[in-house]
Amino acid sequence: MRRLRVLRKAETVDDIDLQIETCDVPARGADEVLVEVRAAGVNRSDVAAAIGRMPQALWPRTPGRDWAGVVLEGPTDLIGREVFGAGGDLGITRDGTHASHLVVHRDAVVEKPATLTLEEAGALGVPFVTAIEGFHRSGMPKPGDVVLVMAANGKVGQAAVQIAAMHGARVFGVTRRAEPFVHAHCAVRMIDAASTDVATLVRDETNGHGADIVYNTVGSPYFAAANQAMAHDGRQILIATVERPVPFDIFTFYRGRHSFFGIDSLALDASASAALLRELVAGFANGQLQPFPVVATARYPLERAKDAYRAVNSIAQDRVVLLP
Repeated sequence: MRRLRVLRKAETVDDIDLQIETCDVPARGADEVLVEVRAAGVNRSDVAAAIGRMPQALWPRTPGRDWAGVVLEGPTDLIGREVFGAGGDLGITRDGTHASHLVVHRDAVVEKPATLTLEEAGALGVPFVTAIEGFHRSGMPKPGDVVLVMAANGKVGQAAVQIAAMHGARVFGVTRRAEPFVHAHCAVRMIDAASTDVATLVRDETNGHGADIVYNTVGSPYFAAANQAMAHDGRQILIATVERPVPFDIFTFYRGRHSFFGIDSLALDASASAALLRELVAGFANGQLQPFPVVATARYPLERAKDAYRAVNSIAQDRVVLLP
């Protein structure tokens, strides 16, 4: 019988208290697969849950939302396939992916394109799921649309810029200082928010039109600039914030026919997340989408999971990945 090596957190305490345990592999249902996990990204939400900042997280459990690996057991057509996925339930309301093996429904697995390594596939789930879900809710960008992405070099920001560009949008990206967009293959007009008025520049360079879609990945710090940059009938996507209360001009909101969309990827279980990721596979296969680089210094064995979590909690610039 196979044995499962997992990270476990016993209770909610304000500390990254993770231990490795060995146990039997969970029973697998007829429509479920057993995956040997080869790589699993560590997200900010994994850390937040581990230190008790997510009241919906159930204890004790194994954390982790992203994963990639090889199917060992399940429907015949999937055995031996390299697959990946993510889920808002994984690591939150059920045992997650920071383990040697994972049992999920077959609908929760996405076949990995040959252009991605397992490490890259295991690191892209939550950011790309969040990004595309935002566009699903607001309306997918169309050729010629103006899309403004706040914090464009953050993980969700990188995904949002690439998806918008893939759909033919004209993309502006905002950062706190002057810097190029991480993925050089993607055309994006970068804006240094520290030295430039974001809304003025966007309107000047779009003949006064403004942004049809603003993807605001940080919330309150860019909320005012985002509102000022929105075109008539513009939409703003919000996935996070620093401060909960923000100034809000109701008159400008209704006269501009603006819409706001709140996105919570925790509401998307593993099967729903997989359905969104499948929409992106062709983009990764043909090079229109690029994964996050996974550098050697950001790869951690399960035995160093605490170090991996601490790196993410310190807002590591690189995508941190566990190699179970």
